[in-house]
Amino acid sequence: MRESAAERHDRLLGLVRERGSARVSDLASQLGVSPVTVRRDVEELAGRGLLDRVHGSVSWPQDATPAAAGPGGTGLVLGMLAPSSTYYFAEVIRGAHEAAARAGARLILRISDYRPQEDHARTEGLLSAGAEGLLVAPGWQHPGDPAAFGGWIASLPVPTVLLERRPTAGSPLDDLDRVCSDHAHGVLLAVRHLVDLGHGAPLLMARADSPTAVAVRSGYEEALAVLGLRTPQDVIDSVPAELAPDAFEQAVQALREAVHSGVATAALIHNDVDAIQVVQRLAELGVRVPDDLALIAYDDEVAALADTPLTAVAPPKREVGRHATELLVERLGHQGADTPRRHLTLLPQLRVRDSCGAPSPKP
Repeated sequence: MRESAAERHDRLLGLVRERGSARVSDLASQLGVSPVTVRRDVEELAGRGLLDRVHGSVSWPQDATPAAAGPGGTGLVLGMLAPSSTYYFAEVIRGAHEAAARAGARLILRISDYRPQEDHARTEGLLSAGAEGLLVAPGWQHPGDPAAFGGWIASLPVPTVLLERRPTAGSPLDDLDRVCSDHAHGVLLAVRHLVDLGHGAPLLMARADSPTAVAVRSGYEEALAVLGLRTPQDVIDSVPAELAPDAFEQAVQALREAVHSGVATAALIHNDVDAIQVVQRLAELGVRVPDDLALIAYDDEVAALADTPLTAVAPPKREVGRHATELLVERLGHQGADTPRRHLTLLPQLRVRDSCGAPSPKP
């Protein structure tokens, strides 16, 4: 299977993180891609503040590892396991890093590349590196992954906070502190906005390869029930265009047919990278956004950069990292105290742009 850009970015970041700095030509050789591709990747990652660029070389940002604690600092070492260091989790990591720096703590990071079978070993690496508390976002992708690859988390020897993961109710992991986005609320904001504009129940086009995707799908069913709406048709399964072009084309054609047949005049698409590509392909097929289809994307990573800026649901990613780190630091400061565990849920926002258009005329 062809490597995605996100996977290549994670490998690039891993190489720079290990070395401190590297030449673009050396990175291209290590990654097995052209220097042009590496320069493009570096430009994107530097724009997100994840790398520094200097005369043909790149380096890990000088503030990526907080300095030793000053007066009033904690001097703590915090470990963070994330499934990726780009796209959605780049902001989560940034929020955690900022909160750790404010607390005078050092944050160390391991990336699992969405390989849940490697989560345990990577977390052991964090403990071996001196982590006194852990922020854990397992690389789960499928509903069965928590049971198959999550049992070890409940027995970790240090205070642990789950990020953006909701384990099965009543399981040992449900007793841990956690900080999550309320994706069901985010989906409800999107569906209600489209209905308020005069549309019927929107279609959902969504992935099924991450906990966020699963939460968006279940949130869609809940939102329709809350608003007294019926599903116009089955959810359209979305896949990355670069990894499965035929399946992507099939999904776009299904959406085009739903618009042409009058099944729906609005859609919610997870995620916004897919949404941008869907809009581009729909235009080639004669379906215009927002004239023929009002559209909302989910994640709001790059939605504002589309030719027609996309209205998008924005989970509070940076705040998830910040609150989780603050909770962990507080927990470490009260070890042994009989304080209740906390499940903190943060609400996404709806950022309205051009892709929804004006309210639909009433019949």
